[in-house]
Amino acid sequence: MRSSLKDIAGASLIRLGQMTKEQWLQGDPAQTTLLINILTWTRDVEGAFAKVKGNPMAMKDCHNHQIKLLSDLVKMVQGDLTKPMRMKLMCMITMDAHSRDIIGKLFDEKVMNADEFQWQSQLKVYWDDGKKDFAQKIADATFWYGYEYLGNGMRLVITPLTDRIYVTATQALHLCLGCAPAGPAGTGKTETTKDLSAALGKAIYVFNCSDQMDYKSMAGIFKGLAASGSWGCFDEFNRLVPAVLSVCSVQFKCVTDAIKGKKSRFSLGGDELNMDPTCGAFITMNPGYLGRSELPEGLKALFRPITVVVPDLVLICENMFMSEGFIDAKILAEKFMTLYFLCRDLLSKAAHYDWGLRAIKSVLVVAGSFKRAEPSQSELAILLRALRDFNIPKIVAEDTDIFAGLLSDLFPGISVPRNRDMRFEGVIEKAVLNEKYHPDPDFILKVVQLGELLVIRHCVFTMGPPGAGKSSSWKLLSKANNMDGKKTTVVDLNPKVVSTNELYGIVHIQTREWIDGLMSKTMRTLSQIQDTEPKWIILDGDLDANWIESMNSVMDDNKILTLASNERIVLKPHMRLIFEIRNLKFATPATVSRAGILYIDDASGF
Repeated sequence: MRSSLKDIAGASLIRLGQMTKEQWLQGDPAQTTLLINILTWTRDVEGAFAKVKGNPMAMKDCHNHQIKLLSDLVKMVQGDLTKPMRMKLMCMITMDAHSRDIIGKLFDEKVMNADEFQWQSQLKVYWDDGKKDFAQKIADATFWYGYEYLGNGMRLVITPLTDRIYVTATQALHLCLGCAPAGPAGTGKTETTKDLSAALGKAIYVFNCSDQMDYKSMAGIFKGLAASGSWGCFDEFNRLVPAVLSVCSVQFKCVTDAIKGKKSRFSLGGDELNMDPTCGAFITMNPGYLGRSELPEGLKALFRPITVVVPDLVLICENMFMSEGFIDAKILAEKFMTLYFLCRDLLSKAAHYDWGLRAIKSVLVVAGSFKRAEPSQSELAILLRALRDFNIPKIVAEDTDIFAGLLSDLFPGISVPRNRDMRFEGVIEKAVLNEKYHPDPDFILKVVQLGELLVIRHCVFTMGPPGAGKSSSWKLLSKANNMDGKKTTVVDLNPKVVSTNELYGIVHIQTREWIDGLMSKTMRTLSQIQDTEPKWIILDGDLDANWIESMNSVMDDNKILTLASNERIVLKPHMRLIFEIRNLKFATPATVSRAGILYIDDASGF
């Protein structure tokens, strides 16, 4: 795999000089295209630095060239494209927008020399003619590209915060240490780590740490990472029990000592293994929640800490609008973020409101699909519809007037009707009557909203007081799906009737035998069914930090349940988790931000 990708990347670099950029973009795997795109940007900027002594406007010319490349890509993404090509172009726009901003910053700050920190702190790509390989440099650290096949996935919008995390994380690896990003929920700790691995072409495995993991499970992970040269990202690391954490510090020190000693073999837990010095470990932690331990001082010393704060949301918004093909990205981003900042300040402080990064991203994806479906519609009207239709379901009755007022202030004179599928609403109404329920328009609207949420979020909380119609909404949606020809499989569990070990499974202490849990068995069985008909797992029971925190890596973009046996069960694209809950009193912000929310109020009287 690695040698194939290396050959493709080398050939692609030669081809770039022989054809137009549009032809070149069609040809290679997405990761190769992105890598060479950064290389050409590095060459352009360093070429401008070479000319800047004789021509003070060389950097400005380079900036104008970058703006033209970006606007060409935005025009391309508006066309009729295949899904893989659209994803590749969206990533290119994301990277090129950052490249444009960096060149603008270099010009504004009158940086005249390539050795200055503003340029050295960027992740740059060079072609090494001697080794016939791609070298990546950031500050004084150099990495060879890893050639791990990454597929064609999303890349993060790079903000000034991301740049700072890149510098700190790469310096940690350069100094043979791990890295520990810490900060509030939804600031992008895990995603930034994954994005850095994608930039360097490394395999990364995200492990959702839980108190079911013991020191032998951890030793197995460390052995695998060191022998394969992969990276491990340990999410919520401080959920491990203190006894396991203290042994982890000894295990990880074995790995770092072998890297520092430039050893080709090392021993850990009685086994001797090959050593790949490009491996790395990252631990992400949220501050002080229930069930978290304090890290031992010996372990802290092996991980370089980074404090991750809230990123520049307007910049992220603007870049994502551009990559979805919107022209007025800057104005739309400002309106979007103004609405969310005002909602945070003016609406009631309901526990289920989330105006952070994950909520923003899901609305942007919806706005992009609206834009492609109705290219002639005005961009402001498209954004208004996305913001209204995907926030109304979670807003409580007393806040609806305030929210409607904010929308009309920010989008004056724009009125756009809800996009309704009257045929499917008719199917839902028929299902309601078959179940001998009253076809109340508010109730049918809630069923429709649940269906719309399940299209864009793979985890949904249906919230509300007892008797508000939470169970009825998903039952009737599944019946309507069945009547409409989409055979929906539903498995209903109550996570509170069993212990956490019985829910997720546990490794038997004496025999090291794996005993399956209710959730792990259900999820594995559903993921192994070959068809792509909808599969729903309903978790009907109150949330608390003991069981829900182990779902964090399933509920975010990783969509993987990581078990104490080191098995990883993937939530397939057609699978959904629906949590039926009364309130979020005992849920952490990390949990709240990960799910779409349908609030069913008993005030409507159905």
